[in-house]
Amino acid sequence: MKIIDLLNQTTDPIFSFEFFPPKDEEGMKNLYQTIRDLKKLEPSYLSVTYGAGGSTRDKTLELVGKIKKEIGLEPMSHLTCVGSSIQYIREILKKIEGDNIQNILALRGDPPKDEENFVKHAEGFGYAYELVREIKQNFDFCIGVAGYPEKHPESRSFEEDIEHLKLKVDSGADFIVTQLFFNNDAFFEFLERAEKAGIHVPIIPGIMPITNFSQIKRFTEMCGAHLPEKIVNDLEKIKDNSGEVQKYGTDYAIQQCKELLDNGVKGIHFYTLNKSKATMEIFKDYIT
Repeated sequence: MKIIDLLNQTTDPIFSFEFFPPKDEEGMKNLYQTIRDLKKLEPSYLSVTYGAGGSTRDKTLELVGKIKKEIGLEPMSHLTCVGSSIQYIREILKKIEGDNIQNILALRGDPPKDEENFVKHAEGFGYAYELVREIKQNFDFCIGVAGYPEKHPESRSFEEDIEHLKLKVDSGADFIVTQLFFNNDAFFEFLERAEKAGIHVPIIPGIMPITNFSQIKRFTEMCGAHLPEKIVNDLEKIKDNSGEVQKYGTDYAIQQCKELLDNGVKGIHFYTLNKSKATMEIFKDYIT
């Protein structure tokens, strides 16, 4: 089922979980167990990342196929432009279509680990909106795109960032999933900017429960999200106690989700880091 249809057919918020393809068979085995655990929460869909430079392409396609056919949940496959010609991207889209996957998150993507800057393929796309337009014109997928409440790291201003988002929507995007954030005010201000720019598709906030202090600092630096000073100060005091860090992160995410839901968001997208405990705690405490 298409995610946009799920969004349009219910007034209740929808919930989704994101995973990344593990590097080895043991990791894949553990991930399938995590997915089975989270299936009990009846998520509306699951998304699977594509890896820097498209590095996990085959595992991504394998994973979304199994989620659909064997686990019985609706998947969304990420797809990036990095290192791919237009012809190659079309071949990937045909394979995804052949596996009866109906949802794509269209992204420009990050450069491979050994490259500092994004370099457009000579016969490929340089921007996510071009990928969105290609999909919209030639396929029948529901298309999601990324939004950045605190703006993309490469954007020079909030105004420029929202212009880029509007271009993706005008090219055919059906809905938006945001990058992680820890300040709900930043998300609400993002919604206002989007509305003023004429963006009227559903916008789903992305939430990442903090489970590791050094890890979350690295993630926020990479994606341009701001880690509030209070969180940093609180976590500095307990950073060597993993149990306390996870409890703090879960409690903080619960309050984030409560405020977002109380303010009428269309859903919440959880960045799980392939783990189920924190997400299940959030559901148990508030969402269910």
